[in-house]
Amino acid sequence: MVSQNNSWLQEKWSEFESFVESVLYDRDLSVSARLFGLFLRPFSIIFSGVVRVRLFLYTNRIIFHNKPLDCLVVVVGNLTVGGTGKTPVVERFAKELLKKNRKVAILSRGYKSRKEPVKRTPHNWFGLKKTQLPNIVSDGEKVFLNSEDAGDEPFMLARNLPGVIVITDKNRVKAGRFAIERFGVDTIILDDGFQYLHLKGQLNLLLVDQTNPFGNRCLLPRGILREPVRHLKRASYVFFTKSEIEPELELLQTVRKYNSHAEIIRCVHRPRYFQEVNGNSRQTLNHLHELYVGVFCGIASPRGFEDLINRMSGEMRFRQRFLDHHRYSKEELDRMFQKAKNSGADVMITTEKDAVRIPDYYKPMIPLYFVRMEIEIVEGFEDFEEAVENLCRLSSVES
Repeated sequence: MVSQNNSWLQEKWSEFESFVESVLYDRDLSVSARLFGLFLRPFSIIFSGVVRVRLFLYTNRIIFHNKPLDCLVVVVGNLTVGGTGKTPVVERFAKELLKKNRKVAILSRGYKSRKEPVKRTPHNWFGLKKTQLPNIVSDGEKVFLNSEDAGDEPFMLARNLPGVIVITDKNRVKAGRFAIERFGVDTIILDDGFQYLHLKGQLNLLLVDQTNPFGNRCLLPRGILREPVRHLKRASYVFFTKSEIEPELELLQTVRKYNSHAEIIRCVHRPRYFQEVNGNSRQTLNHLHELYVGVFCGIASPRGFEDLINRMSGEMRFRQRFLDHHRYSKEELDRMFQKAKNSGADVMITTEKDAVRIPDYYKPMIPLYFVRMEIEIVEGFEDFEEAVENLCRLSSVES
């Protein structure tokens, strides 16, 4: 009885989270969604005030102070929550720096990673937290943590970037010092660090999703903005992601209104191949042409992924969406795959981020692949190269 009640509560909570997300992204235009949006708006105004005061205090070094590290720091982030395609950009930037013989570390907070419980021992009767060392996801040679312990993005980066150290900790100043002392790194990429004002960076790379740049322009919790659009002014380079077509004039004008100096770089996410989940099979991009396909994902912006697979497949027979960073259970996957099989799907496709959240022992009843995506610079490649060169130039000047 208790387990049934817990299951019911979890289901209702999941439905509520899905409803809130649909309001935040303006996907639900029902009366109840609009009323809830009106309820959230005052909280967005309060949050906006807090964000502005915080930036003012850091900028003017009143109470709060940003701290430099004894190495180069490049900040990669966005103004919005989720969905900009940040991880492939971080990966590409790290690869370019490796080519320049840089010793690179990526610092992440490890969002949605599993927290290690604090144990009560004879020396720690009250379960007080001790100062812990940052988590080493990868030392550049070996990956030590799985996606549940490291977080989805840090695990993906560690797996795809041999030669790059990946470290997670909420205190990224501490993590940066640890990376310098333990591994001798000379270049740090601060992943999702645009709002982490405590650590000073030499270059700020700001990502903007061209298909949904700023949502409804409201801050959390009514919209998807983490900070006001005017904070574009802090960017050294602006990356338009998902930029398959020329950006609208309004978007360009908005960027230039608040930032007249940043170079604008356009990039797209290109599929490269299909990789079997929990297997070794790899298929070319024409693999789905004559197949009935099912898709599922738990990402912030699922439509682009679904449209991509729909264009590449014979026919899409099944589709299911989950909340961002959703972690899958065997029972849940079995139910979903049975529905997909009943709908006539020959194969299931998901994203790489979702693939790392599937239990590594899971064996699906129909083939399961993730699509490997990489970024391609379609405009401003010289500016991208310049960003890399600027880092190396800064290094030689400071040394």
